Amino acid sequence: MLPTPGFHHIHLNSVDPDAAIDFYVRQFPSTTKGSWGGHKALLSPNNVMILFDKVDSPPPSEPPSAIWHFGWHVVDSQASVQSFKDRPEVNMRPLYTTDEGGSVLISSDTWPSVGSTLGLTRAQIAEAKAKKVEPTRQGGFAYMSGGPEDALFEIAGDYPQERFNHVHMWHEQPFCALLWYKTHLNAPVRAGFPDTELSEANCRVERGADRTWPALNREGMFRSPRAGVEFGDVVLTWYANQGAAPLADSRGQMQDHIGLSVTDLGAWIDKLKSEGVAFHAGPYRLGDTQVVMIEGPSREAIELIEVK
Repeated sequence: MLPTPGFHHIHLNSVDPDAAIDFYVRQFPSTTKGSWGGHKALLSPNNVMILFDKVDSPPPSEPPSAIWHFGWHVVDSQASVQSFKDRPEVNMRPLYTTDEGGSVLISSDTWPSVGSTLGLTRAQIAEAKAKKVEPTRQGGFAYMSGGPEDALFEIAGDYPQERFNHVHMWHEQPFCALLWYKTHLNAPVRAGFPDTELSEANCRVERGADRTWPALNREGMFRSPRAGVEFGDVVLTWYANQGAAPLADSRGQMQDHIGLSVTDLGAWIDKLKSEGVAFHAGPYRLGDTQVVMIEGPSREAIELIEVK
């Protein structure tokens, strides 16, 4: 079996890459401005990058593609939110606590979740209210946006080091997406997630009926089913497509594609072609190396980069 790829980068389209990179450097002191493969880049201390292409007009983010947003670990999420609130260039995104109204800026300021769902259903909220459950006000996740495209990003804490940590994604069938990434990219299941015996026959699990809060939208978020894998120290976590329309191709969107590093690109091309994986393009040169672009299970573009 070929070794699991590493997470190399997420690639964004921006009308002003320099301004976008400068924005993130101001928010996250652990990051630096750089370049890679002829692209301007934001460098994270865990050897992960955000690469940028300059575009002439604002790139679309609707209809949604499989790539939802990206995010960082921070050492103190409560303190980070307090700091972000005082920065006029950052747009704080409220997390709605019920569909009747009310919001917080960080998840740990509302009722704690039950299990690993990261949210509560209406029934669970009613129970928490009845039991007078108090927020923990420690750790938690929060969303904000900014930069030329007002790009959405997330922070989560509390962790030992600030670093790029995850890409959250939508998929038509999260468990089938998990099976695809395990089968074709040899990706291990994310720590803490059940590693069930999935097959094409049983991976289809329809979206749960219950919405949950806190959520970026007042009507709540469907968080079941949920699945995820790891590429090095970066996780991909998937939720079910929240709408009724199919997800769009990620190419050309603000969040254009993700990049994974491999040591033997030729072997990966042979493996993926033998398994019927769709190729967008390549192999082609990127900087001083070779890459190919493949298509994931919900039309997300994935670049494989040979890194010796």
